Amino acid sequence: MTTPGEEQAVNSGFVRSYVITGGRGLPDAEGLSLVTLVTIAPDRQPPPNPSPEVRAIWELCSGGYLSVAEVAGHLGQPVGVARLLLNDLAEQGHLMRRTAPPAAQLVDRKILEEVLHGLHVRFG
Repeated sequence: MTTPGEEQAVNSGFVRSYVITGGRGLPDAEGLSLVTLVTIAPDRQPPPNPSPEVRAIWELCSGGYLSVAEVAGHLGQPVGVARLLLNDLAEQGHLMRRTAPPAAQLVDRKILEEVLHGLHVRFG
């Protein structure tokens, strides 16, 4: 059994996310994956009357590139909420993003063995 104070603490996080997003659905990960790097575009001014979360994002991202996951962690918000706020800033032209580099491709095992053999020959 929970006390009234415990109920409020448990439910407040869910309501807060709903309030922050304005009840909008969370975006998909196509444009902003967890490892997409974001920063504030040069010579941009914050939007008028920014929310506390947008102000926090502005301060975080003004110093350089951060990943979407890092922004969410610093905000203490779920990744989907951070992604929605970042997407809003990007659509307004305030945010620059750099996609993650493509995943490394596997090298043929024979090539690696030849390199290793060459190193053994050269350095013993």
